Amino acid sequence: MRFPLLVRKYFFVSLVSLFYLFIVLVDPVFAHHPFGMGDSSELSSWQALLSGVGHPLLGPDHLLFMLGIAFVGLKRNKQWLFPLLAVGLSGSALVQLQPLPDLFVPWAEALVSLSLAIEGLIVLNCLSSKWLLPMFALHGYLLGSTIVGAESTPLLGYFLGLLLAQGTLLLVVIAASQKVINRFGLNGRTFFAGIWIGIGIAFSWVALIP
Repeated sequence: MRFPLLVRKYFFVSLVSLFYLFIVLVDPVFAHHPFGMGDSSELSSWQALLSGVGHPLLGPDHLLFMLGIAFVGLKRNKQWLFPLLAVGLSGSALVQLQPLPDLFVPWAEALVSLSLAIEGLIVLNCLSSKWLLPMFALHGYLLGSTIVGAESTPLLGYFLGLLLAQGTLLLVVIAASQKVINRFGLNGRTFFAGIWIGIGIAFSWVALIP
């Protein structure tokens, strides 16, 4: 018996979600240090650029958060691109001035992971879509924390990498948003929201519990 197309899509989304959860459970370091480039103060310009591109794409919580924007259904969604990029890069710049104390790192990572749950609540219309802005800034803050202590040239390379990766992915997600929403429908969005809430809580638990 062939499963309906929507059921197969749900199954695919669930497999992808479980895959990312497996990555974090097996090797949490992979989520925030995808290239193993060592100390940020020793990065070359090219390494910093590649690291900036890689971090938001290979970090499961960062990637899933950006992909989830497709299900939010933003009104005048193209007008959200620059504000989201601006607050994200502002967060990355802020951490250079005010580094995150080691004591609060697990809590910050847990909060970033919990942003997936918040995004799920936005999809369910339980929260305003304006919550995306502080959540994106928080993601930017944590992404920027990996380059604290670097010289100005690799720092600029890293920021350029972040801009390229996040900007490209956001453009794709925003362009596909309405098609995704129409394809999955109300039930699909509700199912997606439940998955994202579950993943966000699970990721937060992993970040806080050794």
